[in-house]
Formats: sequence, C-alpha cells, structure tokens
Amino acid sequence: QVQLVESGGGLVQAGDSLRLSCVFSGRTLSTYAIGWFRQTPGKEREFVAAINWRGDNRYYGDSVKGRFTISRDNAKNTVYLQMNSLIPEDTAIYLCAGTRATGLRNYASWYDYWGQGTQVTVSS
Repeated sequence: QVQLVESGGGLVQAGDSLRLSCVFSGRTLSTYAIGWFRQTPGKEREFVAAINWRGDNRYYGDSVKGRFTISRDNAKNTVYLQMNSLIPEDTAIYLCAGTRATGLRNYASWYDYWGQGTQVTVSS
C-alpha cells in the first residue's frame, strides 16, 4: 500500500525559507511522479509543483515560480519542496501526491495517492 508522509512545515516570517519533505513508502518511488498541492479553507486545492520519476522534468504553479524548487532523491524515497521568499499568501496545508501516470499535470484528479499534509504559516 502506497503511503506518503509530509513533514517540515511550521511558522515562519515573511521572507524566510522552509524545506518540506515527502517520504514515500509501499512501492518504488522511482516509478512515480510526485506533485505538491496546497489547501486553504474555502478554496480549491492549488497546484504548487510536480516532478517526474527521473527528476529531469519539473512543473511549477505561477504563484510559486522562481521562489519554490522541487527535487527528489529516489534512493531516500523522498521528494523535497524548497520554499524561499515566503509570503503570507503561501500560508496553507501542503500535501504531496503520487501517480504512475506519464506526464505532469496541475490538477488533483491526476494523482492517485495523497499524504495528510503539513501546515505552513507565514506571518507578515
């Protein structure tokens, strides 16, 4: 059974950085594309970033492009989201998701497996 567990969230000030981790278990991570999404109350789940199974193709949402970087270490079964220059609008629960489908997509229904999320709060 595939499981994804996020960690690394917290309370930071605007301009700070955080690195989130998504640990994957139950299957071989190297065959899965991984995406990061974020969720705030009353809003739809927003696409943040995605990376293919080889790690040589990345896709970012417009609101984070140039500030966030997604990467992966298949040997450690972990995908990372480096978040720099954080702003209060980045406050959300961040979730990682996995799919064996080919290609990267920015909508939640593309992904088959989800973690529970980690809270990121950015104060002004």
